Amino acid sequence: MQKLDLIRENIYLGDICAAAEVLKNGSSEISHVLTVLHCPSISVFEEWRNVRLDSKEIKEVYVGDDDHQGREFATESALPSGNLLYSLEHTGKDIKFTRMAVFAYDQEWENLLDFFDICLDFIDAGRKEKGVLVHCFAGESRSASMVIAYLMRTEKLSCQDALASLKQSAHARPNLGFLKQLDLFERMNFKVDRSSSIYKHFRLKTIAYLYSKNKRFDKLKLRADPRMSNEGSGSTFQCKKCRNVLLLQKQAIDHTPGEADLEFDDMFKNMMGEVHNKNPGDQKKCTSVFVEPLSWMNEAVEDDLPEGKLLCPKCKARLGSFDWLGSFCSCGSKIVPAFQLQMSRVDFIPVKADVKKKKKKKNMKHEKKIV
Repeated sequence: MQKLDLIRENIYLGDICAAAEVLKNGSSEISHVLTVLHCPSISVFEEWRNVRLDSKEIKEVYVGDDDHQGREFATESALPSGNLLYSLEHTGKDIKFTRMAVFAYDQEWENLLDFFDICLDFIDAGRKEKGVLVHCFAGESRSASMVIAYLMRTEKLSCQDALASLKQSAHARPNLGFLKQLDLFERMNFKVDRSSSIYKHFRLKTIAYLYSKNKRFDKLKLRADPRMSNEGSGSTFQCKKCRNVLLLQKQAIDHTPGEADLEFDDMFKNMMGEVHNKNPGDQKKCTSVFVEPLSWMNEAVEDDLPEGKLLCPKCKARLGSFDWLGSFCSCGSKIVPAFQLQMSRVDFIPVKADVKKKKKKKNMKHEKKIV
């Protein structure tokens, strides 16, 4: 028995049976179909519902496609480069439906967050034309999460309020990992803000999970060199020996002293074995700064080793280490994964001091010219 529920004007939530029926027979209320499945191909309807559908491809977009936006998205997002981002096609009765498909399993570790902007914009377009059906296999978790995110963005609802509202119209049961991502979406003010510390924590955990699965690191996930970064200027960390700029302060990963990094435990509870408890040692002042993987670390991570040293790219002085299984900070926090620079080997340069130094150099040059 198919599920097809009207959630708001021109937006429907359903299962694979409802989607197959709509595409096969046509609909006076629906023009767009959003598929969120582990098999985004149109053949999924023939395999599961014995419904053969013709289609005309509009385009397929992959993470890291060779254009500026694609490469930037591959670096900034947590999605593996080379994976299908989405496919777009005309299909269904008389080839009159526009269908977008994204690849996603109904698992706690699955990354739906990076699909939100693309899918929610597609839902908007479908509602404006006629109507849109959002479906997965059972119509309860993946597709329900997309609809919840849409209600949150358009009606400024909290995750819990949007879920409660959806449950008045449909049977929705997002898994714990999806609920966590919806909570992040709410905390980022109903957008996927890849510059926020909230997203950076999510991205780092997701990258670590991908490494734990295949023991390979996606090199496109290395953040840009701080001098090439689009995150702007600001306070920096520099190599104590040669003064080479290593990272911007805003590229550092915050942590709570003495506490395990458990925020994403519902999503990645099986990633590193047991739950990470507090370090039993005495809590002390932090003597390390933890960062995201940066482009100058390429040589250290290129062999896909689980741990290793981090050296200054300019003078080769040892700065710290990395460990995909995580490391303890001196304060007692365990950070997973850990890209850790020792504060004794780097200097923190506040932005004001940096500006004063530049002004001093400029004045000295001016004085030399006068002389």
